[in-house]
Amino acid sequence: MTDTGERTTSQTLTKESPDQDAGQGGSARRGGGAPATRGRTSIADGVVEKIAGLAARDVDGVHAMGGGLARTFGAVRDRVPGSSKSVTRGVKAEVGEVQTALDLEIVVEYGVPIADVARDVRENVVTAVERMTGLEVVEVNIAVSDVKLPDDEDDEEPSRLQ
Repeated sequence: MTDTGERTTSQTLTKESPDQDAGQGGSARRGGGAPATRGRTSIADGVVEKIAGLAARDVDGVHAMGGGLARTFGAVRDRVPGSSKSVTRGVKAEVGEVQTALDLEIVVEYGVPIADVARDVRENVVTAVERMTGLEVVEVNIAVSDVKLPDDEDDEEPSRLQ
């Protein structure tokens, strides 16, 4: 996998000779192939990070994303009028031409089986990223950085979008 920051696919350009055009009943083909194969599509790291962040937050048992300091700064930033909640907090993507790898940092709710939550997060993230981008997700590394205890004060809203 290359560390280009985006996915790029390309199609080789060819020019048909006049003899080839004549061999097809005299009708000239425009564009040289199926419309879906003309051009390139680039997917930025941030796009994959947003998709993965939303998919991870959607899993029961995930309280928040990101480490303690990132969550604290994010909670302050989220309270500023006009700012939007960062869905990429706690997500890092490395996007190559046809593959991507993801690192996620999550906070789980107390009492949930962490291994089950991690498995569900992986499944949800892989499904969402592959369906929406067409990239092959080669790995989803999950770091559980904290457990949200029932009596802990919240520095932010629960991460699942209501």
